Amino acid sequence: MKREEFRELMCQQLGTEEADRLIAALEGDEQPVSVRHNPAKPYAEPQGREVAWCRWGRYLPERPSFTRDGLFQAGAYYVQEASSMFVGYLLESALAGKQTAGLRVLDMCAAPGGKSTLYSSIVGERGLVVANEVIRTRALTLADNALRWGAGNIVVTSNDPSHFSSSLVEWFDVVAVDAPCSGEGMFRKSEEARENWSPDNVRLCAARQRRIMADAWASLRPGGIFIYSTCTFNGMENEENMEWLCQEFECERVEIECPEEWNIARTEAGVAECFHFYPHRTEGEGLFAAIVRKGGEGGRRRSPKPRRNPFGEVEPKVRKMVEGLLVEGNYHFATIGESIYGYRKELWEDVRCVSEQMSVLFSGVKIGELFGKKFKPDHSLALSALLRLDSFPTWELSEEDLGRYLHREELGCTSELSEGVNLLLWRGCPVGFTKRIGQRTNTMLPKEFRIFI
Repeated sequence: MKREEFRELMCQQLGTEEADRLIAALEGDEQPVSVRHNPAKPYAEPQGREVAWCRWGRYLPERPSFTRDGLFQAGAYYVQEASSMFVGYLLESALAGKQTAGLRVLDMCAAPGGKSTLYSSIVGERGLVVANEVIRTRALTLADNALRWGAGNIVVTSNDPSHFSSSLVEWFDVVAVDAPCSGEGMFRKSEEARENWSPDNVRLCAARQRRIMADAWASLRPGGIFIYSTCTFNGMENEENMEWLCQEFECERVEIECPEEWNIARTEAGVAECFHFYPHRTEGEGLFAAIVRKGGEGGRRRSPKPRRNPFGEVEPKVRKMVEGLLVEGNYHFATIGESIYGYRKELWEDVRCVSEQMSVLFSGVKIGELFGKKFKPDHSLALSALLRLDSFPTWELSEEDLGRYLHREELGCTSELSEGVNLLLWRGCPVGFTKRIGQRTNTMLPKEFRIFI
């Protein structure tokens, strides 16, 4: 990091005293640890101090080994920076108790998935979140995290933002852009962010952000909510971009109440309310967030004509069998390749529309595959909040067998398992399947979820 150049920029923006306090915090060792619990999986009582702006958020007294924690692997909580949970507060404040059933949310720059899973919890089982990430490797991580979350209302796509502005015009009720940025807010957590910072990179990021914002704006219906966020401090990527948005497009103000005791700095850009999280003032890393409403009339546009049809039909007898694996409700079942997927009926038409237009990596619940007359359940089913726990014989793992399972090793409790597929639990929460075949077990944890520590 070009420290003096960064300090000069912050002095111009905050004043010398405030800038020096910020830099001291960024160079310090204190890094708050926070998680957000999954309301769709109420298996564990949330521990720690509550994050003021997120009812599911908690500060932890120290950082545990999340990777080896069965509840983390089961999607019972997400490790998320407390400041970044604030976008959920903005969305809930903008909705102000309005019905979320049928709400369509686009998270345009979604990896690794913290904000997408938060929006998923806010809109509930009858709302849909389309989580997009253009970089394929990051999109695969996003898909894994959506699978763990197991809410059944997230579709993960990997498309350029321009595909949304051309294919799903004015289709979404909420669009959120957590834009790729210069990462100043991550300086005390990321050496890479410090090393890559430069004034030139700030300017490059700001220009790229405007292109993404414009494409995202086109996909938002009139009257819809637009949320913009970065993990950086400078005005070029933040207020100046929001000023540009308000000049270029018809934006309306959204009033947000924000208690003073939260120590969040407030600014304005055009009609947009803007919020800064500074690590020397709030318990969290750096964040900028802003919100506006799209002006105009007309509401949503009709769904576009399909470009492709990735889905196949499910035979009635197969449908009856897989339907019995899920909690009571109305579902639509379809095949993608050899796999059977399940979707809540309220979401099916929207999921199908997105799938016909975009490159989809994950959606609904991947229930499993049929090999002749034999059914093999998928890991997605084990972690789904829609799974009926009495659909399979269950077994509560010991700490030793949890470790063996996460390493994809033979379990030590083979003789106590039922023959065939068993659902494994950790503290009552499903973590996956294993199959007993005589005197051995075949762990059904996918290779990409295996841990090596």
